[in-house]
Amino acid sequence: MSTTTKAKSEPLADLNPHSTTYEFMGPPGAFLISFGVPFMTYLLYFGCSEESGGCPPPLQSVPDRFVEALSDKTFWASLWDTEASLIYLGWYAFCVVAWAVLPGDWIEGVTMRTGGKKKYKINAFSTFLLAMGISCGYIFRNGPESFTFFYRKWVGFVTASLVMSLVQAFYVYASSYRPGALLALGGNSGNFIYDWYIGRELNPSIGSFDIKSFNELRPGLILWVLVNISMVCEQAVRRGSFANVTDSMWLVLAFQTWYVTDGLYNEPAIFTTMDITTDGFGFMLAVGDLTWVPFVYSLQARYLVFKPVELGLLRTAGVLGLNLLGYYIFRDANGEKNDFRNGRNPKNLKYFTTSTGSKLLTSGWWGRSRHPNYFGDLLMAFAWSLPTGFDTPITYFYVVYFAVLLIHRQRRDDENCEKKYGKDWETYKKLVPYRIIPHVY
Repeated sequence: MSTTTKAKSEPLADLNPHSTTYEFMGPPGAFLISFGVPFMTYLLYFGCSEESGGCPPPLQSVPDRFVEALSDKTFWASLWDTEASLIYLGWYAFCVVAWAVLPGDWIEGVTMRTGGKKKYKINAFSTFLLAMGISCGYIFRNGPESFTFFYRKWVGFVTASLVMSLVQAFYVYASSYRPGALLALGGNSGNFIYDWYIGRELNPSIGSFDIKSFNELRPGLILWVLVNISMVCEQAVRRGSFANVTDSMWLVLAFQTWYVTDGLYNEPAIFTTMDITTDGFGFMLAVGDLTWVPFVYSLQARYLVFKPVELGLLRTAGVLGLNLLGYYIFRDANGEKNDFRNGRNPKNLKYFTTSTGSKLLTSGWWGRSRHPNYFGDLLMAFAWSLPTGFDTPITYFYVVYFAVLLIHRQRRDDENCEKKYGKDWETYKKLVPYRIIPHVY
């Protein structure tokens, strides 16, 4: 099957201009983040776990233990777990095979600089259902103790995912030098560190298999739910049965599973996002998809294994209400945008027409702020952390990180729109002055 529609015939140099600007403070920033993300992933474990003595561990012991660990060969060897690595490799292979054999429609993405459109296979949701069915059947047959290996081998799984991220980052960087590769506009600086990190090629593929969109939705996102299920199993084993699992743990599982299910069910929406249309695929997206999502976003569930929290009916209802409000804003705002992009306007929303003919919504959720879906996302993120209580700020790391991420994305989007619309963007900003949170930011 051809996965790219007919493209224009243009000189490659015109399609792949040299990148003249940097993000993330350029090569030094890319270098620091490339080490910083793995370091922070390990730190969130050793700084919040039973093994280290708490969340956080006794602060007076941290400096000595840190120095001792760095000079201890046994510590470095403990980061690798062959069994965990083989399980992780098997999981990734399962996702690839499911992509290949499960039925799914092929849809076109946005028009690329070549004039053509790349085609993507849509079956992430069915992959998720298959993985859930197999996992739940395995737990039902063998008991919850059989599915606690993610908790017991946590560090080994983190290391395995980092190795996979590194391998992919080097592979796609090397393959981007093949003749005819379409490069990302921001990833062709000529600096190895920066281009390797940010992603040199826009859509690296192996035949019809698109590496970037596959990683965005399948191995890391679905694994996030499976990791959470493993945390529920670990707590069930410790407390005697699933009936004794805390309400806080069930809330975290329900919230995050619903979020993942919604994203996978609405898979076509991803192909209009900046990650797919603009960014290249390099170490930044690889480690984010494969390591950060499943092993950082599941921090709340892992914490509740060794620090169980009982919320009670009223607090459970309050947290549930906040999450539902966030989800409503997130989904309704995205629905307004998708309808408008597809030529529909069922709510008869007002809009502003630019000199280029583009139309920008100025009422509904998109009249309240320029990124109302981000506001909904932040409310949900806060609701996911509330079940852990207030004994430690570490379980609220996700909220802070996510806020920084969304603000960065909002600013990137604003910069791109300013370049695209010119003076019209200034007029639009007066009509919709708030960036994310209405009347606040």
